[in-house]
Amino acid sequence: MSIKDLPPDARPREKLLARGPQALSDVELLAILLRTGMAGKNVFQLSEELLGPDGIAGLLQASAQSLKLVKGLGPAKQAELLAVFELARRALSQRLKEREAFHTPDAVKQYLQLQLAHKNHEVFAVLFLDSQNRLLALEELFRGTLSQTSVYPREVVLRALHHQAAAVVLSHNHPSGSVQPSRADEHLTQTLKASLALVDVRVLDHIIVGQGQALSMAEQGLM
Repeated sequence: MSIKDLPPDARPREKLLARGPQALSDVELLAILLRTGMAGKNVFQLSEELLGPDGIAGLLQASAQSLKLVKGLGPAKQAELLAVFELARRALSQRLKEREAFHTPDAVKQYLQLQLAHKNHEVFAVLFLDSQNRLLALEELFRGTLSQTSVYPREVVLRALHHQAAAVVLSHNHPSGSVQPSRADEHLTQTLKASLALVDVRVLDHIIVGQGQALSMAEQGLM
């Protein structure tokens, strides 16, 4: 069944305008963005396929490359979805810049998931925060297999001084999906804490990101 076959009050766009976006399911909201399906697959089926088992959270972490693999999703629809994903990232970034980040720790995890979880290679990133724990900048500093030899404490310290940061949140992704910290992750965290302490910059957390999940080493008592 296509959208035009539904009674007017059941069509997603009309339902949204009449009752507000909160009245719609994830599938209906996505159907509004997609507008049409394809031969043999209506827009609701295409929406369900895109949402998959991980739902909206998983979809927001989709990469341009993964969207290209979805049959029935042409360049225009891919571009629209990627634009929505980027708007979500920027909205969370603005939120973290306007208020103390650690009043809403879940927002920090969500922001880092949107930034890092979709990458198919390891990335080490740092959130630089001011004295009120508001976001100054996010920088991806290192790529590849992470270890003490590939993440340089001196570079992290220099970037913290550049931003005049009072604190940082360390983060990296695990493309494998597991967010359990390794011994190397714990050792790297302690090394960076010691280096940043020399310039009076606090390390508040080290967040490990995977598809659909994130782990705070501070919450796990590993800091």
